[in-house]
Amino acid sequence: MKFPAEPFRIKVVEPIAMTSENERRRLIEQAGYNIFLLPAASIIIDLLTDSGTSAMSDNQWAGMMLGDESYAGSKNYYHFEDTVRDIFGFKNVIPTHQGRVAENLLFSTILKEGDVVPNNIHFDTTRANVEYHKAIALDCVVDEAMDPDSMLPFKGNMDLRKLQKAIDEYGPERIPMIMLTITNNSGGGQPVSMENIRAVSALARKYHIPFFFDACRFAENCYFIKEREEGYRDKSVKEIARELFSYGDGCTMSAKKDGLVNIGGFLAMNDDTLAQEITNMLILIEGFRTYGGLAGRDLEAIARGLKEVLDEDYLRFRVKQTQYLGEMLIDRGIPIIKPVGGHAVYIDAKHFLPHIPQSEFPGQALVVELYQRAGIRTVEIGSLMFGHKNPETEQDEFPELELVRLAIPRRVYTSMHMQYVADSLGAIYQDRQKIKGYKIVYQPKFLRHFTVRLEPLSRNI
Repeated sequence: MKFPAEPFRIKVVEPIAMTSENERRRLIEQAGYNIFLLPAASIIIDLLTDSGTSAMSDNQWAGMMLGDESYAGSKNYYHFEDTVRDIFGFKNVIPTHQGRVAENLLFSTILKEGDVVPNNIHFDTTRANVEYHKAIALDCVVDEAMDPDSMLPFKGNMDLRKLQKAIDEYGPERIPMIMLTITNNSGGGQPVSMENIRAVSALARKYHIPFFFDACRFAENCYFIKEREEGYRDKSVKEIARELFSYGDGCTMSAKKDGLVNIGGFLAMNDDTLAQEITNMLILIEGFRTYGGLAGRDLEAIARGLKEVLDEDYLRFRVKQTQYLGEMLIDRGIPIIKPVGGHAVYIDAKHFLPHIPQSEFPGQALVVELYQRAGIRTVEIGSLMFGHKNPETEQDEFPELELVRLAIPRRVYTSMHMQYVADSLGAIYQDRQKIKGYKIVYQPKFLRHFTVRLEPLSRNI
């Protein structure tokens, strides 16, 4: 079967508010044309993110009724710790209330000004946490990742030549860690191969550099390895995960993705000294080490979600649903990143709106138009999220990829919802020449896309 049926039954439903186009135009203007500042009740289909938006299972909800809310030593923490150790294999497990706190704790402990952190491609919060500490977030992804039409099966791979060049140029002493994002979100949700992971690990060990994963979509990456990489077809996803993490020294994790929960995350690592330093900071800013900013019931939901996400019927449906949306967009002539990734379809906004230069944020223009016309919320991953002014030249610099991400929440939407998304984008594509660009009227210093305010341009310049 090309597109498998949902491997679950719908037990509880949530009504969707069917807003009018006039209402949405008024609301987006009030929000400064920033999709993050809209009330969720005004959204018909919400593809802003797959983070924290999953539908939890009956098993997870049942587990929440067993929440032990003891300040220290909650039984749910020990279940959570045992589950993380069983899947990821790392010795020390430190809970946090979400992934960016895990990043902040790690980078606050090991980074100093002038350090360099190589990654395939840093995502927004990872990059911001590195740069906040006046370190350099260096992207070393393979060149094929920048070609939307390349069908390389593992476009998330680290380019080993670029990584070696970084080590030679900066010196191992300035590289406190190497990071690898699985799957590679900013590059189109593309997976990383086991072969590449082994090679990165070998290079890190050669220079005694710690090797960490951004593991928030680890199960989807492992499923791609099973499907696409020779020698893994007969291995379970859990077996693949155990091998994958055996090549690293630790990971950060937003459990709001492949933990199938609405809140939570963790840091895991083998280094006892580093874990103790991070735990001391955790107690200062998040909470005691056996809850880390989470309720006991949330720790229980994560423990159960991490087991459920390894189910191959679920993962098959998850990946196929995303591919189904991608194929419908291709059929309508819409340019997307190929091959389709695991958690989202990424529209190539440069080619969707070639008449709008990156200085006028074509990705954001499409995001706004899709909300106004169809009530669908998505997110721009391009010039608004990653564009910046070079401090030396004072010139604006823009990322090579200008994307709009359609991130699909787990176990939430049906194939008919995907049909509505595809039809809406198809209609917009037919009269895309009418869409205009935007200018910024307010922006913060870091992560500007969350709170930026914009105005539409009356004409294209």
